[in-house]
Amino acid sequence: MISMKNIWKSFGSNQVLKDVSITINSGEICALIGENGAGKSTLMNILGGVLPADSGTIYLKGQPVQFANPAESLRAGIAFIHQELNLVNDLPVFENMFLGREIRRRGGTLDLETMMAKTEDLFKRMNIDLDPRAMVRDLDASYKQIVEICRAILMDASIIIMDEPTTSLTEPEIKRVFQMMETLRDQGVGIIFISHKLNEVMEICERYMVLRDGELVAEGQVQDVTPDALARFMVGHDVRSEQLSRVMQIGNEILRVENLSHKHAFRNVSFAVRRGEILGFTGLLGDGRSELFQAIFGADAVASGKVFLDGKEVRIHSTEQALELGIGYLPRNRKENGIIKDMNIFENATIVTWPMYSKRGVIDKTRQEAIFARQREQMGIRMQRLTDNISTLSGGNQQKIVLAKWLAARPKVLILDNPTQGVDVGAKEEIYDVILALAEEGMAIIVLSSEAQEIIRLCDRALVMYQGHIQGEVSGSTMNEHDIMKLATGGILNAG
Repeated sequence: MISMKNIWKSFGSNQVLKDVSITINSGEICALIGENGAGKSTLMNILGGVLPADSGTIYLKGQPVQFANPAESLRAGIAFIHQELNLVNDLPVFENMFLGREIRRRGGTLDLETMMAKTEDLFKRMNIDLDPRAMVRDLDASYKQIVEICRAILMDASIIIMDEPTTSLTEPEIKRVFQMMETLRDQGVGIIFISHKLNEVMEICERYMVLRDGELVAEGQVQDVTPDALARFMVGHDVRSEQLSRVMQIGNEILRVENLSHKHAFRNVSFAVRRGEILGFTGLLGDGRSELFQAIFGADAVASGKVFLDGKEVRIHSTEQALELGIGYLPRNRKENGIIKDMNIFENATIVTWPMYSKRGVIDKTRQEAIFARQREQMGIRMQRLTDNISTLSGGNQQKIVLAKWLAARPKVLILDNPTQGVDVGAKEEIYDVILALAEEGMAIIVLSSEAQEIIRLCDRALVMYQGHIQGEVSGSTMNEHDIMKLATGGILNAG
């Protein structure tokens, strides 16, 4: 249905795509994979009319086409669901569904009733329990993703590009999205699935294409390849998959929480974490773990309970106070809470330490540059200039910048909410190595993740939450996905 032939694209001196040729057929789900910065999003932005190619040709049903903007691509039947969702938080769901293609009455006024009815009908057909009148700002990340997919369905797209569609979703939501994708495939829609989760590629895709450093380095049928082989194609070498090991030197208790409760998100939560320990928190959507640590970090209020830091009770009422006490927090939603899109790379990487490295209101920029230079090398951040806007980086490199700004603050306790969200397999290993090194230096690390395998590989022990409370604990070499899922769904271990 669609083919891209001999596509070249550069940004200044940076050659992003080098003579790339791909084909997407109708009625198939094809994976486009590669490391952050490999050129995946750039290639799809060219197909989606967001960027022009320097050279090369796009063919639609055998005919050469050019897309000057996203609207032209969409009219040709190509819908692009971007990694950074393009929804308007201050509009209800049904109006977001028709953005740019609103239904109007004869007088030109919006036909809100028809748009709402069509949205409601689509949700019923797709078995989605969502009120079309709900405000988008009140939705969690998973339902925002589902709204984006439904928009593409409503547009009768023949090709849908999905850029990391499951990054913010938990297992039940991923299954629902996959069911939607299979339904679309059976209806003849071609789907380009961009993902770093190789287990999902193996599960949902028929064919794969791998980009590395701007070149197409491998393609073929998914049934003929293993996840390890795909990872090797992506990074150019073997990738570790075993449980990570380190010399554990657990120190004194640094953070303790007793019977912490929220007005609705969590209740009677108690736990402790020690210096040098990596403690995991996991569960399913709505388990309350993100809300729990937002409250500990001072971003939300608690109804009751106590928090102790270094054995002394503290009452944290703001994020500034939490930082002063030595608590850092990498948030779950990078776009909305992690980066400041109007600032450049260096400003985003150093903003947390502005009060720390300033004297009489003047920031010690030289010191900050030296710290960031070390972090850039340690984490393999791919970038051009410090003054480039943060939005010029790939999602994975943005995530590394968000992590870098908190590492610069050197907190006693570092809370990481989905630290490898939108990060490729190679960069994920680099971030894991950073986390392990921090723990070995004596920092207490708390990792919040929906990925059981990440918890098992990285954490010394993990607490599993269910409907706002801690359902149970798994630890050491005995941690496994079965036990985690049993606890996450309300079960009890060793209960027959």
